[in-house]
Amino acid sequence: MNKSGISTVTEFILLGFPGPWNIQITLFSMILLIYILTLTGNTAIICAVRWDHRLHTPMYVLLANFSFLEIWYVTCTVPNMLVNFLSKTKTISFSGCFTQFYFFFSLGTTECVFLCVMAYDRYLAICHPLHYPSIMTGQLCVTLVSLCWLIGFLGHAITIFFISQLPFCGPNIIDHFLCDVDPLMALSCAPAPIIEHVFHSVSSLIIITTIWYILGSYALVLRAVLKVPSSAGRQKAFSTCVSHLVVVSLFYGTIMVMYVSPTSGDSVAMHKIITLIYSVVTPVLNPIIYSLRNKDMKFALRQVICGMKIIQPL
Repeated sequence: MNKSGISTVTEFILLGFPGPWNIQITLFSMILLIYILTLTGNTAIICAVRWDHRLHTPMYVLLANFSFLEIWYVTCTVPNMLVNFLSKTKTISFSGCFTQFYFFFSLGTTECVFLCVMAYDRYLAICHPLHYPSIMTGQLCVTLVSLCWLIGFLGHAITIFFISQLPFCGPNIIDHFLCDVDPLMALSCAPAPIIEHVFHSVSSLIIITTIWYILGSYALVLRAVLKVPSSAGRQKAFSTCVSHLVVVSLFYGTIMVMYVSPTSGDSVAMHKIITLIYSVVTPVLNPIIYSLRNKDMKFALRQVICGMKIIQPL
């Protein structure tokens, strides 16, 4: 209870996916399997890029960093979700909730910027192949990766801080499996439409700006690919771009439904399913998508699976 005599919330209850115990166990098993596959697949990509010197190029360095990001993106939500499946209380502390809230949106923003940088890399490699080595240097690659993390973790920092300072005096039940902006704002005792509007405006600006940049980059790439005289060259370039575009479509298709288009009339269950797709399902698909259409990556991953390091000839 605070000085004014109003009780203050110290923890929240995440309802998750309510249902009978057998349903909870089934969901727990499915999410745990997806989580293990996500960690395994993305770690394998990181190891493949680390061990195979042929993959020490900007495209694969960016992919390894993207896999590292995906590991943390699922880890900020899935372990707590798994615990709640087996818990009767399903509680999360106030500080734990806002820590998850901050990291979930920061890592999501970082992913948007990363996809932009990866699109820029493909644009340079395909549209300006002769200048690519001199432009996309190791130093520039490190700078771009650093900017991705910096922009991601600063993008929502101020608004999330102000939301955390709002009074929460009850109820404390969040009908979701994670701490998201709309359920938290609904529980605040003091409505803050300006903060909520700023938060959604920043989210929309980030999503719309990055998706338009990505689509513009790949439009130029597609135009360049169609001009390639060799069918083998066209197929290789197109194959790489298709992999990137599939990942972009899966991620942006769901987050735009949640944070850009009006969804106030949608059911809570639908919101949970959409969030589950972009926060849990998409990260497990990325290693599969990127490796299936890339011979070098498939070869390197086979070496990782066999426990062999690739030794380059002197």
